[in-house]
Amino acid sequence: MVSKNAEQKQLESYYQEDKNAIILMYGSTRSNKEQMIQSFLEGKQGFYYRARFASEQEQLRQLKREVEQKFHVQVEENYDDIFDHLRSGNKEKFVLVLDEFQNICKRGSDCFEALVRLKKNRTSGILILLCNSSISWTRKDMEDCLGKEYKRIDAKMKLQEKTFLDVVRQFPSFSVEECVKTYGILGGVDQYLEYWNPKKSIRDNICEVILDTRGPLFTEAEDFISSELRELSVYDTILSSIARGNEKLNDLYLDTGYSRAKISVYMKNLAAFDVIEKVVSFETGGWSNAKKGVYRIKNHFIAFWFRFVYPHLSDLYVMKPKEFYSAYISRELDGYLRRYFVNVCHEYLSLLNMMGKLPIQVKSMGTWLGKTGTIDVIGEDEVRNHIVGVCNWEKPMISYEQYEKLQDDMALAKIKAKTVYLFSAKSFDPRLVKLASEDPSIVLVDMKEL
Repeated sequence: MVSKNAEQKQLESYYQEDKNAIILMYGSTRSNKEQMIQSFLEGKQGFYYRARFASEQEQLRQLKREVEQKFHVQVEENYDDIFDHLRSGNKEKFVLVLDEFQNICKRGSDCFEALVRLKKNRTSGILILLCNSSISWTRKDMEDCLGKEYKRIDAKMKLQEKTFLDVVRQFPSFSVEECVKTYGILGGVDQYLEYWNPKKSIRDNICEVILDTRGPLFTEAEDFISSELRELSVYDTILSSIARGNEKLNDLYLDTGYSRAKISVYMKNLAAFDVIEKVVSFETGGWSNAKKGVYRIKNHFIAFWFRFVYPHLSDLYVMKPKEFYSAYISRELDGYLRRYFVNVCHEYLSLLNMMGKLPIQVKSMGTWLGKTGTIDVIGEDEVRNHIVGVCNWEKPMISYEQYEKLQDDMALAKIKAKTVYLFSAKSFDPRLVKLASEDPSIVLVDMKEL
């Protein structure tokens, strides 16, 4: 759980270190990395260059021109001479930012090799920040492009999406319920959240931002996928199948008609792009009662689009947005959002754990996926003590029967719990309220507490 403030502090810590360094920072084009870079450079001696889609010769020409223009110098058209002229006017550490570095790196390793020499030889102090917006390429291909020099990168930072807490802070006028819905639909993507109007209802935001043909996210799902992946028809078919509930490789094979080998390759590409993830059950002694890993759409907005919009695409073009919302989204939205409420509950317990306010010091946390049941939250310490949690989002109240079912699932998972957390977006069975008042190991958490 990393907030934007933490990422800013991490960059500052690299800058304050008494050594030269090369830092790789990468994240989606929707992550607003440019604003973070701009904020980081304020008050520092530095140079920012945004690489073009260009040949190696043209890239070098553009970099040379910008350096000469900013520093009023004449440089030779080679990386070593260009970088040697990047100096601060005093003894302050210099920051060199090469944004969209993948556009340089894909053409050859000359630039990076010159950066390695710059880092080694500069005595006045330099921080080299390489920024990529191609997540898939950074993870799969960058190391091959740089070869053995890749290990010269001192640290790697992936820009994370905003947490639920960040979303709450961004929309102070929203209720917690509205924040959960916003988070479930958009995730923590900076650019998407900027489109959301806190003065309008969740329904109106969906209709205006996503469903209206003039809305900023109307074509976003396919624009996002095609920005790094080809053969959109194959990826859309797989994502549509997952959204229908086919979460295992064999189910996808039977549903799509693609071979298992083909599906595996495309799933790896989607995973490298942070679109899907393989969810594995939290490991307990009850492994024989647990499901094997299942595939789910990780990207919140892509999941929403393929669950509610993609299957009804024809109607999207002939119906008014509010009519479409009433027909296909309103009745099933709460059930769909349950999984994201579970994420919020995980984050809540993680925050308590950071503050030392849990009965154990949790070292790992996850969800137990049983063959006949699920434990939404399991936290475990170093000596295998546990806390567990059940999350109720869509039902009028969390019932006593749900608590009893949790006991059965814990038996199947072969665990016991120091404390049971019962999360409810609405209310609690009076019997649970009475039980919690008598037993401190049972904790009720409502929306106000969240």
